[in-house]
Amino acid sequence: MKGTDSLQIMLKSLCLSSFLEHYDHLSHKAEDENWSFEQYLKALVEQEVHDRSDRRIARLLKRSCLPEGKSLATLDKKVLPVKVQRQLPRLCEGDFVERAENVLAFGLPGTGKTHMVTAVGRELVINKGMPVLFCSTRNLVERLLRAKQELELEKELKKLDKYPCIILDDIGYVQQSREEMEVLFAFLSERYERRSLMITSNLVFSQWDKIFKDPMTTAAAIDRLVHHSIIMELDNGSFRAREAKNRKGNRKS
Repeated sequence: MKGTDSLQIMLKSLCLSSFLEHYDHLSHKAEDENWSFEQYLKALVEQEVHDRSDRRIARLLKRSCLPEGKSLATLDKKVLPVKVQRQLPRLCEGDFVERAENVLAFGLPGTGKTHMVTAVGRELVINKGMPVLFCSTRNLVERLLRAKQELELEKELKKLDKYPCIILDDIGYVQQSREEMEVLFAFLSERYERRSLMITSNLVFSQWDKIFKDPMTTAAAIDRLVHHSIIMELDNGSFRAREAKNRKGNRKS
């Protein structure tokens, strides 16, 4: 067996894919530029670390289920309330996740709540390497209810616990039965003071009895969410309505 073949086999067995891909051309560069052995080794290690980080982020983005096209770059920050604009950079730093705080975004449909929290979630994945999961409240409730029916609710909650930050979209659209309300409340209670949630809602707290039905459960859910939270109010009007109006105006002109 040739020396290069043996080296390739060993690099594969050690899962050093970037070493395997780059060691040959970097050796030529090292020779041309008269690198020391340490410089050559450092270049290989740096390439391996960089590529592993990129692959990990790609995996995290795939698992996050974050909607495509909703990023900070595509978010029209100028139409957001000034207070929300000021809050965004801090949220993207991810300190609230480290403190197991929640982010609660309130606003009417079309005000950009989902886009905003998705953009923050994407920043946490790409720049902080944090596992994030995006899901609609309806889908989450269905997932938890199915697990409960299969006697695996605790197992499912542990799976979700692997995500330091979960984005729960459109909590105000869910009109639960008692059983559905119970699994949602179990999920909120499980994460209380341990993991972060980013929640969007078109209903203010005074209307959450439509979600949880029972007044005591409603109060308990709100108490857990608000205790450690950052509240963002998007009272800027519907951007979808503005876009439709602009398109109509452009057609006329």
